[in-house]
Amino acid sequence: MAKRTGAPTPRTAGSTPPRPAAPPARPATDACPHVVIEDVRPSLDGGRYPVKRVAGVPCVVQATIFRDGHAAVQAVLKWRARGGEAPAELPMRLENPGLDLWTAEFPLESPGRYFFSVEAWTDAYASWLADFRKRVDAGQPARSEAEEGAALVEGAATFASGAERTALEAAAAGLRERAADGPAALKAASDPGVTALMARHQPRPDAVRHPELGVIADRPRAVFGAWYEMFPRSQGTTPGRASTLREAERRLQDIRNMGFDVLYLPPVHPIGRTHRKGPNNALAAGTDDPGSPWAVGSESGGHDAIEPALGTFDDFDHFVEAARAHSLEIALDFAIQCSPDHPWVREHPEWFYQRPDGTIKYAENPPKKYEDIYPLNFDTRDRQGLWREMRRVLEVWIGHGVRIFRVDNPHTKPTAFWEWLIADVTASHPDVLFLAEAFTRPAMMRTLAKLGFTQSYTYFTWRHTKEELTEYLTELTRPGMLDFFRPNFFVNTPDILPPILVSGGRPAFKQRLVLAATLSPSYGVYSGYELCESASIPHHAIPGDVEYADSEKYEIRVRDWDAPGHIKDFIARVNAVRRDNPALQQLGDLRFLKTDNENILFYARRRGDNVILTAVNLDPHQAHHATAWVPPDVSGVAPDGRYHVRDLLTDATYVWGVQNYVRLDPQVEPAHVLRVEKIPG
Repeated sequence: MAKRTGAPTPRTAGSTPPRPAAPPARPATDACPHVVIEDVRPSLDGGRYPVKRVAGVPCVVQATIFRDGHAAVQAVLKWRARGGEAPAELPMRLENPGLDLWTAEFPLESPGRYFFSVEAWTDAYASWLADFRKRVDAGQPARSEAEEGAALVEGAATFASGAERTALEAAAAGLRERAADGPAALKAASDPGVTALMARHQPRPDAVRHPELGVIADRPRAVFGAWYEMFPRSQGTTPGRASTLREAERRLQDIRNMGFDVLYLPPVHPIGRTHRKGPNNALAAGTDDPGSPWAVGSESGGHDAIEPALGTFDDFDHFVEAARAHSLEIALDFAIQCSPDHPWVREHPEWFYQRPDGTIKYAENPPKKYEDIYPLNFDTRDRQGLWREMRRVLEVWIGHGVRIFRVDNPHTKPTAFWEWLIADVTASHPDVLFLAEAFTRPAMMRTLAKLGFTQSYTYFTWRHTKEELTEYLTELTRPGMLDFFRPNFFVNTPDILPPILVSGGRPAFKQRLVLAATLSPSYGVYSGYELCESASIPHHAIPGDVEYADSEKYEIRVRDWDAPGHIKDFIARVNAVRRDNPALQQLGDLRFLKTDNENILFYARRRGDNVILTAVNLDPHQAHHATAWVPPDVSGVAPDGRYHVRDLLTDATYVWGVQNYVRLDPQVEPAHVLRVEKIPG
């Protein structure tokens, strides 16, 4: 999609832009078109949206190209970066003649948006040369045909210059001189230098060009990374006292030691006082209760300010730099909602939903009421002012070193807003990434990804059985989804404590971590996971709900991060395995394998020679065993061959073949993560 800057377009706020069918490939000239271009890929919804790729990896383009009759066809790939000049041109190669499949690839050298198209035409010279060769090989007179070839070369010379024009003129003259001698003329016409010059310079009178398609090239963190969610105010040692950002830096080394790449912070903005919530979402807060960080805004400022209890912008900048020194990147929550005390409520009351009596409506999800939060009205008459303010807020935090935003509930805002905002931000900052916290209907989740969100939360949190996981991962890894949807498998969040973690104890925490970390290249945990919270502290689960009791959203927590029973070393091992094995750094190339026990999930990932076989016991309460089948095309070993597999969690080595015995005791380890290693000799 073309760059869109400045204010949003005058479309009705919240409306979805039309999705016209892709127009047919069009002729580049007024000549009668003979060539047909079909099924150009990658393409998403007929070119309505750009596909996603990773910078540094060439974008492979394929197309079905053919024409009527028997004449030869030539094709090129034309590509450009956004803001670039005339597109560059690369020759396409006929990959599969029987299927008329043509292929080429262009470089995605840096993050940003790219555009490409395919152009094809009748190759008059190649067509003539093929027919001329048949005549000469049959011993037939070919003087007239040689003259035709010379005329084609002369015509191409008029489009060349310098030495190349001189070479073509000489080739045409030489072809005429040898016209009476068929074999000699054929040798001259077939000279590789001549055919290369003709491919480059001959006219394309019936050229057909496919409409441009888009590609977004993101930096590698868009695809691969381990996230850790942390409330800065809960990193201290004194109960009831919020830690500052400077004090929270003491946790950075511990988080990095566990192997995490991204440190995600809930909103760090001032928290409102009006209708502030107390512990466990109580309607009345005490004097010292800190409130929810998602109730943004107070007399200290709004979305472009820092909660005073955390510190200042100098402290935030210091925190970002300290995190970077520990190889951690900061992701910041972008929650588009306000407390009643937010400055916007006074300055722009028209940005909110108003009752007939003029008061502002608070957020509701009947029967739940959220008096501490005012939702914003994206259909306000000052829509452009509101949208521009959202853009300005992001620019503030980008200026303070934030390049990843986790967006709170994006499915409750207009899709047109996100399409404009993300395109405008990434036009200026192509390295900025957006994670959609969209636990909503599949169609909306897919659309948000198409509109530009880099990653998305998923239903993984609620998928536990072998059938559920197999079905869901098969959906996420099908070819069409791989072009735009990048999952981030959070195992828990401050809002979601899955029942399996409540009842499954420490083995369940290890099991779910392995599943998330090996099924998706991006995954995340909410702090306290390493302590197996709710397993070691049963009262941390609200019975019959998916919420944490004594939730950190409403109070300050103090933890012993080295408490007995923690799984920090296990997490570090899993993250090290991910970093060392390219097969686990991509979403595609996932294959579920057969076992004869429904409690053992078995799957393979492969990238080049790196093959990882993962077996997970889905029952955290008891040991299970099974026969696990590994087809030879998965292991890369002959059908009757044997090979080593090394368990990357324990360093144990086994000799495997097609049929293998697996036993997993969750009280020991709930999973094998096995790397295929050929037997020496």
